[in-house]
Amino acid sequence: MASTEPVRRGGSRDRSRRGQGETLRREILAAVNHLLAEWGSAEKLTMRAVAKEVGIAAPSIYLHFADKAELVWAALTDKYDDLAARMAGAADDCESADPREPLRAQAHAYCRFALHNPGHYRLMFEVRQPAVEVSRVSGHPARRVSASLRSGFLACREAGYALSLPYEQAAQTLWAGLHGIVSLHHSMFHDDSTEALTLQLADGLVGSLVAPAPGPAPSFPAAPEETTASRHIKAILSGAQRGDA
Repeated sequence: MASTEPVRRGGSRDRSRRGQGETLRREILAAVNHLLAEWGSAEKLTMRAVAKEVGIAAPSIYLHFADKAELVWAALTDKYDDLAARMAGAADDCESADPREPLRAQAHAYCRFALHNPGHYRLMFEVRQPAVEVSRVSGHPARRVSASLRSGFLACREAGYALSLPYEQAAQTLWAGLHGIVSLHHSMFHDDSTEALTLQLADGLVGSLVAPAPGPAPSFPAAPEETTASRHIKAILSGAQRGDA
């Protein structure tokens, strides 16, 4: 009976036994993770390169993944899910009645994940991924991360806290700010010595987007219902083309 053991890089393998397609799928995803980490970009990644890494024919990959974007997203899904779960867990663990605290906890969880798992974070957010049409972005596995932040801002708004931006835009702004903070850390520091500062900066971002108390906030004008940026974000989330926004 044919062997199902993985072979060395660049080798070949016999056809997998029936019912072992999931094993092959895992090997393909592991190969993608390895190549992304080695090359630092998906630009050189091809179905042929992945097939060579696994030791199979390139057409075999298309039985599992339609194109390179689907392949890369699938390889990174477990990491995005891990981050989103940590953020949700941090929010759930908050016992404060202040809805800003769960949002801050999510921001802290995001930063800690990036600081403590720099290799994974770079693969998720600092390695160039395949370009896709705007209509497909809403299916990216990072959607759970952005959805968690949006729910945090919605909770603040529903509790009477004014937002400085529409909640979709506020969530995207916070996400971009957190990413900038941790990316600077990765580029300029090599240990956890600035973790406290990173979390303080994250708190400042939240504070710039959510009023300090519920009710009218004259010094903190409430956001308009929509802005050009928020409409663009909504269009991406709904899978619409930019021209339809």
